[in-house]
Amino acid sequence: MIYETIAAVDLGSNSFRLQVGRVVGNQIYPLDSLKEPVRLASGLDERKMLDAASQERALEALRRLGERLRGLDAGAVRAVATNTLRVAKNAADFLPQAEAALGFPIEVIAGREEARLVYLGASHSLPTAAYKRLVVDIGGGSTECIIGKRHVPQLTESLYMGCVSYTQRFFPGGKVDKRRWREAQVAAARQIQHIVQEYRQRGWKEAVGTSGTAKAIADALEQNALNPGGEEGITQEGLARLSALLIKAGSAERLELRGLKADRLPVLAGGVVIMQAIFEAFALEHMVYADGALRLGVLYDQLGRFHQHDMRDATVEQFRKRYHVERQQVERVERMALDFFAQLYPGEEREAELQLLSWGCRLHEIGISVAHNAYHRHGAYILTHADMPGFSRKDQAQLATLVLGHRGKLDKLPPLSVTDPLWPLIFCLRLAALFCRAREEREQAFVQVAECGKGFSVRLPAAWLAENPWTATALLDETHLWRQVGKEFQVVS
Repeated sequence: MIYETIAAVDLGSNSFRLQVGRVVGNQIYPLDSLKEPVRLASGLDERKMLDAASQERALEALRRLGERLRGLDAGAVRAVATNTLRVAKNAADFLPQAEAALGFPIEVIAGREEARLVYLGASHSLPTAAYKRLVVDIGGGSTECIIGKRHVPQLTESLYMGCVSYTQRFFPGGKVDKRRWREAQVAAARQIQHIVQEYRQRGWKEAVGTSGTAKAIADALEQNALNPGGEEGITQEGLARLSALLIKAGSAERLELRGLKADRLPVLAGGVVIMQAIFEAFALEHMVYADGALRLGVLYDQLGRFHQHDMRDATVEQFRKRYHVERQQVERVERMALDFFAQLYPGEEREAELQLLSWGCRLHEIGISVAHNAYHRHGAYILTHADMPGFSRKDQAQLATLVLGHRGKLDKLPPLSVTDPLWPLIFCLRLAALFCRAREEREQAFVQVAECGKGFSVRLPAAWLAENPWTATALLDETHLWRQVGKEFQVVS
């Protein structure tokens, strides 16, 4: 379904932001935006636990953003969470409260997925160019570096350093001096050194900064004539002058500069020192600023899904090729699994579940490329830990569970409630894989499936079961395996 109005919510480590846009053809025109300076990353303790105060700040902000989103369909809103909720060990406990406050599901996205979306947003806010760009986004807890051309990212990386985390770590209490500055620079350089060689080899013509840190620095340099020759954006010389002023003042709050917003001052030092390290590592002299970043990227990613250009489909196809999946076999399994699902829910619109089942069918044999023995476990491991552009961590976890559960014992699965919507998908994929085990095109028995009680029933002609004793035995085994997890599996002839 295509919506006229769509919205993106960015649960960043420094601020929560909302962007509402109007869809006109293949373009998105901004309608409204809101910002809540939550400083979520400041609530992470040394055990990577999010403290109660930061959680409450976040929930209050989400309630305010949720009020603006009232009336929008669930399909028109996408909320993504970044570094702090990636690393917080109690994120799973916090997320249900956060979703209730916002009124919409929240996806925790991986670092490289964040980088892809940042580039998508930046590229749509810049003039179209045939050359490559280096895009840098310094957030509260992570920094994304991307090289891309037009709207296609070529290299994506997320580094574990941000303006909030570095300010807390190296400038506690906001105090800035030469020793602390140098220590922060060295730490940032160590983070960047792992990607510098590959990025320089790929090359770029223009460097672009996005989001709050880049904007705050650019504003400070421009409005206080710190750039040489009145240049716009961020320059190497301007950064050197700004860092010298910060060190001389002893804290960002003591700086007497135009253009610095009060909510940015507490994290300015961490942002400037990271930007300076990036300029040095990549030998940059100048960087332009782009308004578009993660939120705009999320909106354009949504627009792509509406027009059937879903990045997740492209990722699944890439994985099928990378892991040399036998196309004919998985297509046989997919046709049968989707038929079973249609029998379970005739006439019902369950697009998201159908999509997940389809992806699970296409990827259920990727583990064979590692080893045939326990290949479902290898496949689940890959899907859990691989970078999968377009997929949230929850998406990947569900796919991994589906692939892990398509054969073998069911009690090895992560805890699922009796009513978890993954059970019907596991049933359909599992049954289809069982019937397609011969890996050849042949007429299958007329199989009828249905929900029954706490589980599922499979109806087959008695004569067919008698003629196919291996399948009959395998189906009998299924009744015991499903019973072990508190579910029914009936074979009716």
